[in-house]
Amino acid sequence: MRKTPSTLIVGLVLGASLAAQAAEQELPATAKAVKLFEVPHYCEGVVFDHAGRGYVSEGETIVQFTLDGKHSNWAVTGAPNGHKVLADGTHLVCDASRHAVLRLSADGKLLEPASTECNGKSLRGPNDLSLDTRHGGFYFTDPGESSVDNPIGTVHYVDSHGITHLCDGGLAFPNGVVLTPDGKHLYVGESQKNRVHVYDVEAPGKLVKRRLLADLPKKDPARGQIDNQPDGMCLDAAGNLYVAHYGMREVQVLSPEGKLIARYPGGNLTTSNVAFGGPKMDQLFVTGGLGEEKGGGGLFRLDLGVKGLVVLPAKK
Repeated sequence: MRKTPSTLIVGLVLGASLAAQAAEQELPATAKAVKLFEVPHYCEGVVFDHAGRGYVSEGETIVQFTLDGKHSNWAVTGAPNGHKVLADGTHLVCDASRHAVLRLSADGKLLEPASTECNGKSLRGPNDLSLDTRHGGFYFTDPGESSVDNPIGTVHYVDSHGITHLCDGGLAFPNGVVLTPDGKHLYVGESQKNRVHVYDVEAPGKLVKRRLLADLPKKDPARGQIDNQPDGMCLDAAGNLYVAHYGMREVQVLSPEGKLIARYPGGNLTTSNVAFGGPKMDQLFVTGGLGEEKGGGGLFRLDLGVKGLVVLPAKK
């Protein structure tokens, strides 16, 4: 679509504003999404282990990869999604098909699940998770069949004894979840309302004062954007929040105060998840679907030169 003069001016002003704010935060104003490889299905759950190997969830499979783009199947679970690696080298993987947060060995074998129920009720469909390394637990989201018309999505905490607690509910597809390194705040993306919330953490698993951190930009069909739903998220070392924006072909960057300070290309149209990695932890890796979710997916890399927050616990 041809831009009108007024639209062009607004776009230039917005671009200049974001560039200025990014400069203040020492973020690059622009970045290029470099494709590392493609997979047959839409993909999610990018994460790295202690040896620097990466993993992405695609279809029924978890794929292991190296930074040069070489990749191979590592495990088949059913519908893997959010993924984290623990200090002992085992893996936690959200899997909606198994209604569980799975635990896998370092070589991809299924172990006893980390969570299958809460207060006597089976989980609906765990989506993403964030480690609380300090207390030996983790948070996860369970959107299940939630929507704007059926806001039954929940946020949970699994403590160091393996007990799953309900932290919050009534959400329209809670998705990405990130705990700040001081353990004082938890970010949760509410996909179907295109917004990100922040909670105060009073104690492990005890969330209070849910409040809006930010409403995210809306889709622009003229730019080929087909949706606007926050998906997976991660933090950089300065505390800025990187949000994979599904359907927008973008990653949005929010300051700790919720201000939009940068917008980067996601490579994939249905951008799904983000994680920092690389030898200097200054490269952002992005998953998703190249087109609509029913098609193939890809892993992209953005060389931001910005230090990411290390979420991998020290190896035991």
